Amino acid sequence: MTSVTATAYAAPAPKAPLERTTIERRDLREHDVLIDIAYAGICHSDIHQAREEWGRGSFPMVPGHEIAGVVSEVGPGVTKYAVGDRVGVGCFVDSCRECEQCQAGLEQYCQVGGMTGTYNDTDRQGEKTYGGYSTHIVVDENYVLRIPEGLSLDVAAPLLCAGITLYSPLAHWNAGPGKKVAILGVGGLGHMGIRIAHAMGAEVTALSQSLRKKEDALRLGADHYYATSDPETFSALAGSFDLIVNTVSAVLDLDAYLSLLKVDGSMVVVGAPENASSLNLFSLIGARRSLSGSSIGGIRETQEMLDFCAEHGFGAEIEVINADRINEAYERVMASDVRYRFVIDIASLRD
Repeated sequence: MTSVTATAYAAPAPKAPLERTTIERRDLREHDVLIDIAYAGICHSDIHQAREEWGRGSFPMVPGHEIAGVVSEVGPGVTKYAVGDRVGVGCFVDSCRECEQCQAGLEQYCQVGGMTGTYNDTDRQGEKTYGGYSTHIVVDENYVLRIPEGLSLDVAAPLLCAGITLYSPLAHWNAGPGKKVAILGVGGLGHMGIRIAHAMGAEVTALSQSLRKKEDALRLGADHYYATSDPETFSALAGSFDLIVNTVSAVLDLDAYLSLLKVDGSMVVVGAPENASSLNLFSLIGARRSLSGSSIGGIRETQEMLDFCAEHGFGAEIEVINADRINEAYERVMASDVRYRFVIDIASLRD
């Protein structure tokens, strides 16, 4: 096939409003699939990167790594997918495939050059990557996920980042029956953490700044809800949790939250603040606590997560928007004014 001209929304420069444009997708390589994108989620990391809050970006930038759509063409060597298959693409589209981590199915921790980001990156052939705020994308079949029939494409799209970002640490730290798990932050990531931890069988506590989201959190599966703006919360919950998953992308008083862990408890950070954090090491030493981080999941685990969500009958809580509202959506994300993930209807880009 010849290359595809895709309609897209791109940030032309750092901090500039996104605008409608066109991009060229590469010719299909032997193991590539062409995907007609149906929906793309808006992740807070899209905003961080478009505004160069995580370091220097590559512009024009087409964000988007929560992608759901349908295969429309396949390369000659493709064996995993066929035209018409419902598929997704997450945060990365390649890795070295040969290092210890890639061989173990942990491509997100690739040791040779790192994973190739779905956007704001350069692939291993030297071509710039563009993300899911576009009508089409071309991806190697080995980095494509199958979306189960039990999930509609719109609610499935955010699972490719928000879902796996929470599923991976909850699975790795063995959330389940008999475990007390706190999800810190009830937003695009946190709401998925509540749902997944509940489905795994853990006793789930939602921690959010105010009581504003209490009803939602309990509906999503939280057993308990506390406002972190209330100092009494920290005395009431001291030493309570086996696991805290911190989804907040802002600098917090880590010592205060670490005090909520039991002996041998772990706090796992998945939200990435723009600025550095600090802590008193005695918060760890005093109760053999751990402070860890986690980054999305590999292809195998992401597929496991999609199947888990379909089996339990849930996707993300979404608000679907047309592409011409992306800039408005960015501002609303920054104001925490979304319940709980914006998803772009890519059909609005085809008009």
